Amino acid sequence: MNLDHCVNTLGRHLKARFGERVRKLSLNAGFGCPNRDGTLGRGGCTFCSVLSFAADDEGTPLAAQLAERRAELKRASRYIAYFQAYTNTYAEVQTLTALYAEATASPDVVGLAVGTRPDCVPDAVLGLLAGYRERGYEVWLELGLQSAHDDTLARINRGHGWAAYADAVARARRAGVPVCTHLILGLPGETDAHAHTTLARVLAAGVEGLKLHPLMITRGSRLAVAHKRGEIEPPTLEAYTALACELIRRTPPEVVFHRVSATARAPTLVAPAWCSTVWPAMQAIRADLDRNGGQGTACALAG
Repeated sequence: MNLDHCVNTLGRHLKARFGERVRKLSLNAGFGCPNRDGTLGRGGCTFCSVLSFAADDEGTPLAAQLAERRAELKRASRYIAYFQAYTNTYAEVQTLTALYAEATASPDVVGLAVGTRPDCVPDAVLGLLAGYRERGYEVWLELGLQSAHDDTLARINRGHGWAAYADAVARARRAGVPVCTHLILGLPGETDAHAHTTLARVLAAGVEGLKLHPLMITRGSRLAVAHKRGEIEPPTLEAYTALACELIRRTPPEVVFHRVSATARAPTLVAPAWCSTVWPAMQAIRADLDRNGGQGTACALAG
């Protein structure tokens, strides 16, 4: 379901730049995570599951992964190579240089998106990404933050605080690398007020893009154990829709929304059931935005 009339979506942004539809092709380059291998911690974030990414792709050449993804997405002729699984800057810059070059070797790949942690973005990596942007590629550094509150980040075992994120964004801005920040709504111990504060701090830091996710309970995560004990519940569709739409209305129109919800496939997903498909959230979000105003309308009223 299209939200382009009321949200500055990534699809809308890319079509304005390239004049046609551009799709992201998710890749698994076999990266690890310092919050799982003992460098920063063990077990990863409490919401993270090793089942969440397509483990079958690990070890498959990137060219083969790209070909498979192209076959799945037939309604596009240009693509962005999206390094998605785990921490995609967690390697020597020479290794990253080779992997990013392999992913962008085909002329139909016009962009590069790299998902990572704020504490794994050295200046050498920013320089590498800036080089792609200077060559005309669409480039996005996707930083997992989830919350701007240090007590929440400690509670979910992120292994970093707000300061690491703020530093990474500041250095990315100096390098000319656009940042898309991932935020999770409904984290344990947080209220809507926490989410409003997180958004305000992230926007003040100067990000160019946002991804909103509901808290999902996935099999194999620590939150799945807490959920089984009845200690936590993910947000209802109604609660998530109301909060996500309010955040969208508080976001300036020039910020690009890469995602406004998320899904997980069975058997990975434990709860909430409405996250098994994208349609319930998209329909509810569109209806709310149509009824109460789209992206940036709360900013206009405040101004």
